[in-house]
Amino acid sequence: MTAVPGLGRPKEAGSERHGCSAGMAIFSVYVVNKAGGLIYQWDSYSPRAEAEKTFSYPLDLLLKLHDERVLVAFGQRDGIRVGHAVLAINGIDVNGKYTADGKEVLEYLGNSANYPVSIRFGRPRLTSNEKLMLASMFHSLFAIGSQLSPEQGSSGIEMLETDTFKLHCFQTLTGIKFVVLADPRQAGIDSLLRKIYEIYSDFALKNPFYSLEMPIRCELFDQNLKLALEVAEKAGTFGTGS
Repeated sequence: MTAVPGLGRPKEAGSERHGCSAGMAIFSVYVVNKAGGLIYQWDSYSPRAEAEKTFSYPLDLLLKLHDERVLVAFGQRDGIRVGHAVLAINGIDVNGKYTADGKEVLEYLGNSANYPVSIRFGRPRLTSNEKLMLASMFHSLFAIGSQLSPEQGSSGIEMLETDTFKLHCFQTLTGIKFVVLADPRQAGIDSLLRKIYEIYSDFALKNPFYSLEMPIRCELFDQNLKLALEVAEKAGTFGTGS
């Protein structure tokens, strides 16, 4: 089952490392077990809507703590928008309400002695708990899609399309779901999904220390997955299919 193009129309699919250029890209990979639990996730995407600026004291933006994140509550300028989160201070990443070196963000920015200060703002990143919740929600939507089908034996949701990314899903006969978020122009995702399944079979299922349905923590799985993604991005395809 393929979703109606434009459904939901989110603007970015989150993660952390490199931005999306004019080229094609694979943003995220998720593996969901048959019970709807997230057992693996890999991200290689950071939102394009990020802005970094050096500020003098006092800060001319109103920041507030919401859901354990420091967000812009008032004041928009230079690409900074209400709802954006503080992502880094002076090049040091911010995790929730603290910097990576343990400083409390609002307290630090309230001290005039710390200025001038460079702050990077952007869309709030998904937390681990939010990813677990979204994986469970997609599992439920997949089941609903199968039940809504007028024909028996529907494959469920195979693709969701928005204006900025496509979500592709491949479910195995045992109920494991492999989900890839990619640039809408990226080709060969069907073949990539099956390649990821092959890597899962070779380096997770055949690992004597791996327990079925549990989180995948295997260095060889990580290495081979990243290699497959690099090949897919450079070549644009593993073969036929999209």
